[in-house]
Amino acid sequence: MANVLSEVEEHAIQDKELSGPSNPMSQHAYEGFAKRQSKSGSGSGLFLGVAAVALVLVLGAISGVWVLRSVRRLNRQVAHLNRQNEQLNRRLQGAEDRVKALDEKTSQAANEAQAAAAQVEQAKAPQLTTVAQAQSVPATTAGAEKASNPTGTKAEEHGSRREKEIQNLQQSLGQIAETRRTALGLVMTLGEKSIRFEPGKSEIAPQNRGVLNRVAGVLKKLNGYSYYVYGYTDENGTKDYNLTLSARRARAVRDALVKSGVDPTLINTKGFGKSKPLVRSTNAKGRAANRRVEIGIVDSSEASAGQAISRK
Repeated sequence: MANVLSEVEEHAIQDKELSGPSNPMSQHAYEGFAKRQSKSGSGSGLFLGVAAVALVLVLGAISGVWVLRSVRRLNRQVAHLNRQNEQLNRRLQGAEDRVKALDEKTSQAANEAQAAAAQVEQAKAPQLTTVAQAQSVPATTAGAEKASNPTGTKAEEHGSRREKEIQNLQQSLGQIAETRRTALGLVMTLGEKSIRFEPGKSEIAPQNRGVLNRVAGVLKKLNGYSYYVYGYTDENGTKDYNLTLSARRARAVRDALVKSGVDPTLINTKGFGKSKPLVRSTNAKGRAANRRVEIGIVDSSEASAGQAISRK
């Protein structure tokens, strides 16, 4: 029972508090305060609303200005690209016009060249006929001369064949030792690089026999040639001594060639001593160069070897 009374009293106190002050003056003051609080809240909301609208308008204006500027910038870029495109089109058109002009000039030049070539051919035709007629006369004359002079024709053929043969022979012997051409044949010099003679000696060293074997291999295949082997010395010693020594050297080379298969009846030898030196020198190198043997190769029907290897 006591608990129920307590709960009733509490509810009564709460209702009294919610209903405001009990006296009229307190009630009036309380209502005035409530109205002021309501008006203050309404003014703050209005201000916030206006501020929000203003902010939206400012942001919209800023966005509009930015968009406008972007559009203007894009318009300028598009206009610039259009101008560049027009310039490129004009250049392309100019290039096409130049190409067409060049094609026309080329075609015209080709036609003119063809016309000129035709005129040249027409002009040459009579000349070619005249030349052919003129050439036929010497050919006929040459044929008549050959028919009337068979000996001369054979001599020319022989000379041509010998000339070619000598050229091949010079090339072959030139690979072995120094070989030079003369008026009547070839002269091969077997000097210190091919055969080295010691001072006062005429013997051929074993290491030099291979060179003479190679020379013999070329000479023994030839027909209608004579061979002349000439020996020389340096300037040391008397004239008679050197003549004898040079003759021995020439015979030593001849014997080596014969031993390698060359017909001995085709080979003549002679010693010239210290005459006709290759080098005018008194040192050891110059004297070694002058100690040598020369082989003259001459067509048997032409002349003697003395003419073939004579020096100027």
